[in-house]
Amino acid sequence: MNYPTPRSTIAEMVRYQPNLSVNKSQRVIRLSANEGAFGPSPKAKAVLTNIGENMHWYPEEEPLALAEALGKKYNLDPSKMVFGCGSDELIMSICQAFIGPDDEAIHSEYGFVMYPMSIKVAGGRPISAPDVNYKVDVDAILERITDRTRVVFLANPNNPTGSYLSRTEVNKLHRGLPNNILLVIDSAYAEFVVRNDYSDGSELVDNFDNVIMLRTFSKLYAMAGLRLGWGYGPAHVTDALHVVKQPFGANRAAVEAAIAAIDDQEFIDKSVEHNLIWQPWTAAEFEKLGLKCLPSVTNFLMVKFPQELGSSAEDASKYLSDRGILTRGMSGYGAPEYLRLSIGTEEEMRTVVNTVAEFLGRVRTD
Repeated sequence: MNYPTPRSTIAEMVRYQPNLSVNKSQRVIRLSANEGAFGPSPKAKAVLTNIGENMHWYPEEEPLALAEALGKKYNLDPSKMVFGCGSDELIMSICQAFIGPDDEAIHSEYGFVMYPMSIKVAGGRPISAPDVNYKVDVDAILERITDRTRVVFLANPNNPTGSYLSRTEVNKLHRGLPNNILLVIDSAYAEFVVRNDYSDGSELVDNFDNVIMLRTFSKLYAMAGLRLGWGYGPAHVTDALHVVKQPFGANRAAVEAAIAAIDDQEFIDKSVEHNLIWQPWTAAEFEKLGLKCLPSVTNFLMVKFPQELGSSAEDASKYLSDRGILTRGMSGYGAPEYLRLSIGTEEEMRTVVNTVAEFLGRVRTD
């Protein structure tokens, strides 16, 4: 070839394709990316009106005011925090910092697709540990540890399945890892979990040197468009990330909005309470239509459709999309019989359920 070509491992990869676009002439209900049902906090929107005056200034490389606000909110040490352009940037930076050619990193079978993609970009080899009933299997992960393993990725709660591991199960996983393996606990949906046996992973960070927790402002805080994620880990891990990640990854508007959003407890409570009502309602209504929903502690559901032609998840996705309702197909995760959809407003969820009933040729009454 007489033109530049990427590395073979990059050339064989498929670009990440979110389902975010539809005919703009019709109303759109976006349930494909687990975005917040209500949009961002009113306090967050209010501060954005004043950002324009200082847009010509680079932001702080490490936003200390935001770190202190998070520390106060979650009782964490601000000095252990690192920020990036979404947690995706931090995932990529972890792989670049800790994984080299021929190194291995483990992720669960139905874990976030960005894990194997980022591992490959770094030149490493992703190792998939099979789930049990669409839930992470700790023993399966531990069985795949080798001398080449450098990182283990755990989404808890898991995207796209909505399942979670208890504190006891996560502690078992950590105990089984050699000290030189980094455990990455991706807790992007932690704010939605109301289970007493759940932990976001910060306890392990405070007590061990081989754990980093990742969080985001894209989900409950509904600021996905501003791209802001953060990590909580020991200094030797966060220092390595600072070397490889882009400087100024946390932009000025995102930081100011995040500080305001953290302080809006009324909005936080409203979002959690809304999800506690409408996520199980949606699952129950789908079950009445003969569909199977995986148990979820998050603001999304993974819904199983029949595999018959005309009733499949792919057919359902197209039917919904043609009517302005965006969902996420699971073929890229090896589960083509499922669609994932997030929980929107009450009116949106009623519309979605009615439209799915129409697709299946069922009659339902509210």
